[in-house]
Amino acid sequence: MTRKAVNNDLLVQLEEVLNNYFTTETTLNKGLPSVQDIAHKVNLSPSYLSDLLRNTTGQNAQQYIQNHLIERAKELLSTTNLSVSEIAYQLGFEYSQSFSKLFKKNTKQTPLEYRQSFN
Repeated sequence: MTRKAVNNDLLVQLEEVLNNYFTTETTLNKGLPSVQDIAHKVNLSPSYLSDLLRNTTGQNAQQYIQNHLIERAKELLSTTNLSVSEIAYQLGFEYSQSFSKLFKKNTKQTPLEYRQSFN
């Protein structure tokens, strides 16, 4: 029971770190977050973070970060008029094609198809 409470606290802390990373200018300066960056911010080793997430959520750290990134992208696509390239750059991608490829892999839709589903 104690471990479950600690794990939940770490998940909350991890969510805060990821939210801060994607809502501040950090992605513009540093690019996409790595597992090492995020693990360092929550004071865990990258492998321990991955194991913890795999046991708690069923995803490794990289998948967890990518899912968080996709959710942020969906939010930006549905609530702003920014172009796909601007969103990709804002999320830390150097090339919008990389963003589009990752988005399509995770959602089975291109960013533009996703945006058009709201019109």
